[in-house]
Amino acid sequence: MPDICDLILDEHEHQRRRFAELDEVRDAAADVLARRWEPLATLLERHAAAEEAIFYPALLQVGVAAEEETEDAISDHNDIRDAVRRANGVEPGSEEWWQAVRAAREANSDHMGEEERGALADLRAHDDAEGRRALGDRWTAWSAAHADGSGVPDHDRDPDAYIRGHA
Repeated sequence: MPDICDLILDEHEHQRRRFAELDEVRDAAADVLARRWEPLATLLERHAAAEEAIFYPALLQVGVAAEEETEDAISDHNDIRDAVRRANGVEPGSEEWWQAVRAAREANSDHMGEEERGALADLRAHDDAEGRRALGDRWTAWSAAHADGSGVPDHDRDPDAYIRGHA
């Protein structure tokens, strides 16, 4: 049974590597860039939705700074989603596309760092290993059911409404 914190950290590393792979093909044709971007865009959307479905509701129940961390995370997810939508709406390789990809990368990088220092540490400190493993099982099942991105909500959320709905 995997710990949800470890699963999230693993996905963060995977996201970092996928962005680095885009750097390696910067001058490639649009179809090559699209083939690299599409799985990353799906991963970003799926990861945010999984955190919102499983991780943050649990954090709101046990975390010490959970409301602040959750509000920040939902806002970050909205920024990431907005950038992904912008990238998906223009020609891969165009200046607009690269600007949107950079915005997604920066928002995601900031989010991961904040989450690793804050929310993940908060859950580790205030939920036991058994609880985190149970969340890890739910994360694994949710991720498998949505591996191709189908059924993943891709709309922005109101952070305050999210917190009220899960607190």
